[in-house]
Amino acid sequence: MSYLEATNDLYKEAALTPDVGLCCTTNPIWELPGLKIPKIMQEMNYGCGSTVNVRDLTNNPKMLYVGVGGGMELLQFSYFNRQKSGVIGVDVVDEMLEASRKNFKIAEEQNDWFKSEFVNLKKGDALNLPVKDNSIDVAAQNCLFNIFKADDLKKAIDEMYRVLKPHGRLVMSDPTCEQPMNDRLRNDDRLRALCLSGSLPIAEYVKALTDAGFGTIEIRARKPYRILDPKNYPTEKLIYIESIEVAAIKDPMPKDGPCIFTGKAAIYFGDQDYFDDKKGHILLKNQPIAICDKTAGALADLGRDDIFISESTYHYDGGGCC
Repeated sequence: MSYLEATNDLYKEAALTPDVGLCCTTNPIWELPGLKIPKIMQEMNYGCGSTVNVRDLTNNPKMLYVGVGGGMELLQFSYFNRQKSGVIGVDVVDEMLEASRKNFKIAEEQNDWFKSEFVNLKKGDALNLPVKDNSIDVAAQNCLFNIFKADDLKKAIDEMYRVLKPHGRLVMSDPTCEQPMNDRLRNDDRLRALCLSGSLPIAEYVKALTDAGFGTIEIRARKPYRILDPKNYPTEKLIYIESIEVAAIKDPMPKDGPCIFTGKAAIYFGDQDYFDDKKGHILLKNQPIAICDKTAGALADLGRDDIFISESTYHYDGGGCC
């Protein structure tokens, strides 16, 4: 049995018998005016963060969500696009698709604005999406890409890039890990399916996105997720896993490389009203400005004693330099 087959079996079980402890289902649930999320959707929230961000969802965007779970994030996305088939949900597990359909009927009873027809559920594979090229404004996945091994991860990201419109965005939440994992962990199909042993370091995760052509990367959150301890897992050392929330934007790739925002900021505190680096970055005196890592490096190379550059906070919410 391949690791993908093991994953499908695991989520087939989770569709038939909801498993509250399967993933990070204790994450806060979005509370929006008039939005009620059925309890069953919350129990089937098999994600490690959130991919729903209001600033991504203006002007009725066409949305794609891969790996539908119990339908919770599909319902949340529908809140921002109340049109027939405004949101596409894709999953390879028949039982999960059927569970979502049933959950949408419950959501209709609890939300007078919602109709199941807002979501177009499709049987499909993340490695071969049943979606047209350049047709999606916002694509999302939650706790899915970390499951894939390197070659399949590349295919999945390439597929998302293919279906996005120019300047469209791929919004993701996945576990990451900066510590090395042994081969036994990496090759344990069930632990990989459980979103544990496939976790990559953030730098590798981001590189996979920029290698696909995404010109702008935003790391929006970085939070504690899980512990792999020697008593319960095949490891000699305790391993700390975090989850990150990331947006990869289909911007043209700059000649000098991608703009990667990891939560750095610059503050100019010199004698003038502002500092202009003549490269498109103007720093107003005593006003912090979010900067990408590339710009942070360029400003540091100037060797000035009147510009402060913060460390990465791994939290970025817009308003940056690029």
